[in-house]
Amino acid sequence: MKNIDSYTHTRGESVYLDDIPTLTGTLYGMVFGSPLAHGKIIHLDISEAMVSEGIVRILTYKDIPGKNQIGGIVPDEPLMAEDEVHYNGMPVAFVVATSVEAAAAAVKKIKIEIDPLPVITNPRVAKANGSLIVPPRTFKIGDINKAFAECKYVIEGTAETNGQEHLYIETQGAYALPAENGAIKVYSSTQGPTAVQRHMADVLGIPMHRIEVDVTRLGGGFGGKEDQATPWAIFCGLASFLLKKPVKYSLHRMEDMRMTGKRNPYTSDYKIGLDQHLNIIAYEVEFYQNAGASADLSPAVLERTLFHTTNSYFIPNVTATAYSCRTNLPPNTAFRGFGGPQGMFVIESAIAKAAEHLGISASVIQQKNLVKTGDEFPYGQIIESEAKVCWDKLHDLNDIKKLEIEIADFNKKNILYKKGISFMPICFGISFTKTPMNQARALVHIYTDGSINISTGAVEMGQGVNTKMIQVAASIFSISPDWIKLNSTNTYRIANTSPSAASATADLNGRAVQVACEALLERLKTIAAESLQCSVTDVEIKEEIIFINGQSADMSWKDLVMAGYLKRISLSEHGHYATPGLHFDMSKEKGHPFAYHVFGTALTSVTVDCLRGTYEVDAVQLVHDFGTSMNPMIDKGQIEGGLVQGIGWMTMEEIVFDEQGRLRSNALSTYKVPDIYSVPKNIDIHFLDTQNDNLAIFKSKAVGEPPLMYGIGTFFAIRNAIKAFNPDSNIEYAAPMTPEKVLLGLYNTKND
Repeated sequence: MKNIDSYTHTRGESVYLDDIPTLTGTLYGMVFGSPLAHGKIIHLDISEAMVSEGIVRILTYKDIPGKNQIGGIVPDEPLMAEDEVHYNGMPVAFVVATSVEAAAAAVKKIKIEIDPLPVITNPRVAKANGSLIVPPRTFKIGDINKAFAECKYVIEGTAETNGQEHLYIETQGAYALPAENGAIKVYSSTQGPTAVQRHMADVLGIPMHRIEVDVTRLGGGFGGKEDQATPWAIFCGLASFLLKKPVKYSLHRMEDMRMTGKRNPYTSDYKIGLDQHLNIIAYEVEFYQNAGASADLSPAVLERTLFHTTNSYFIPNVTATAYSCRTNLPPNTAFRGFGGPQGMFVIESAIAKAAEHLGISASVIQQKNLVKTGDEFPYGQIIESEAKVCWDKLHDLNDIKKLEIEIADFNKKNILYKKGISFMPICFGISFTKTPMNQARALVHIYTDGSINISTGAVEMGQGVNTKMIQVAASIFSISPDWIKLNSTNTYRIANTSPSAASATADLNGRAVQVACEALLERLKTIAAESLQCSVTDVEIKEEIIFINGQSADMSWKDLVMAGYLKRISLSEHGHYATPGLHFDMSKEKGHPFAYHVFGTALTSVTVDCLRGTYEVDAVQLVHDFGTSMNPMIDKGQIEGGLVQGIGWMTMEEIVFDEQGRLRSNALSTYKVPDIYSVPKNIDIHFLDTQNDNLAIFKSKAVGEPPLMYGIGTFFAIRNAIKAFNPDSNIEYAAPMTPEKVLLGLYNTKND
């Protein structure tokens, strides 16, 4: 089945926030953000801005009728600054005008006097100062001290990963409309409609039932609209609530880049120990997460890092400690992988350094230590593993020894060009790690003409989830997908939604659709049995025709639906699904937090220009554990997109803040993302089709986040090429591996 949005996307007819027709009298908002990263507010002067042409009102924290607080996990984030500013771009005032141009002009006229305070941008400095978002957390298994004493090889080091800009095509934005009886309707570009509804209710001081949040689709999210879409919607809702006028705010790209958080940067220290057979016996790691100025989702991101500390490997003795460090940067947030990639990069760095120390390929250690079914992760879950199957399948599809000989021969013959390869196995858990979030609802209506309307809590943001929801219903009822329509995601139709995140959206919402459709199907089959005088177990619907014991009956799908209506049975159902078996005890840091794991292995080949420091990704060949894919075309697209986004994070996407907390990579001229010339020349995806039972919808495993981790392999392939040119290079384990770093690494040595 094709993606249902393909036709309207390619014709430019799909409706996004900016495509919603604006009502007469609509006002336009814009935020005035702090020009400094840290300091006490001495004086805010809005007088000149207030008399500017087209200005209706300028709101500050004093105009908030409820709570000036939007923090979710930790209540440490005011909607607008009161006495202090904590990062450059922190909202201080909200200008409301008759046009975007008038609002922008007024923002420039606002004056603020700030008494500067010290600016911290380094998480290690924040940790040393005791500035933590939440208390540190530690995952343990085995006896780390005893294990290290028994290791033959012990290697220590540091690994660092920078942030990453989400760079969704559609920037943050919202459109709020006043409704009857003091209610508000908000069109928001958000992955978390309920989060917008809940926090807006707190800020406005009204119950949630008076706030309707509606989302048709997003022009990309990648986690950046899970929590961080909330303030922009609240600004519009607040102004609309106070002024009784429609209010819209769509951020300019440079506003969006300056004022929103990124993927959390990490700096980490590790110690890894191996025995004489190259089994990893012990692993100790400390993660220093750069959370930014407030918690946002950083504590949850940090937790996911701990869950993926050992990636796809079994290590019997582990101690992993993580610190969420408060700095004076915009609050960092969810990004595809949600902390998992940051943890995986460190263990891969540790293995690579150990292999370099031993004079062997990292793949020898990787293969030796792949997790097996029955092994236990540091957080207590017993694994059902496809790790070795993926690794072996990739090797079956490629003559690795021949490839290694060819690369060695190429590197011997070429002075200024060197090739490198790497393997990147992945293991990624699927579920929200906060157990109560693993629930979803779906509302299914069957109309008397046989057509169907479905509402879920899933937000479509390019991942094809709406297509999969239609597939679920069409499969259960055995009818054409043309009979089925997906509604927008709306908090009045589906309440208490979890955000579309954690790669769990299709599973949770698809299962809820399944529950609702199966309940309706059972009712309709009962009606058919009564009408055709047979047992319910004899009734089957195939391609919109009713069959009795395999024989076609004189009844169609439409006939059956009308018969149900005439019998006065309900043709509507509200399905609820909660993932069974999930639990996690934070007091013990043990449990079973994931419904299942996704596995895979990627082989990355690169060529480095050793004169210029530039590089090309020649090919990525991967075997991915899809389970039983219900839509291979959509799933393949997710693999390709995730892989390239991961490559971008590992190579060219460099976030740069100066010492005063000002974003320097604040435009597409200074922040580079992969284009058609920098993606792999060849991407070969092999579907590992397994029939194993899992809790995925129709056994079709999640594909949203796992493929991003394949991109980590590019870093190590480039590093291997550098080492082929200069074996004494002192290049660090610090991503991204920009061309500038490559050039330095090619010509620096350990003695420099």
